[in-house]
Amino acid sequence: MRFLEAISQRINNLIKQKEGVSANDLAKQNGINRSTFWKIINPDFDRVKTAKLDTFYDIVVALDIKLKDFFDDPVFDQITD
Repeated sequence: MRFLEAISQRINNLIKQKEGVSANDLAKQNGINRSTFWKIINPDFDRVKTAKLDTFYDIVVALDIKLKDFFDDPVFDQITD
C-alpha cells in the first residue's frame, strides 16, 4: 500500500466513525476545499500524487483527532513505498 492510500483509508475510516457526518459536511464545516478533499480521500490516486501538509493538517483537525493519534493506526504498517 502506498503512503497516500494509507492516509486516504485512515481518513475514510475516521469519517465512518462520525455518526451523521459525511465527507462533504466535514469539508464544508471546516473550510476545506471540497475538490481537494475528495481527491485526497478518493482511492483513485491517478488524480493526486501529493497533498499539501497544511490541507492534510486541516483534515486531521476537522476529524477532531491529534496528529500522533492519526498515524497510530495499523494501516500505516502496510506501507510498501
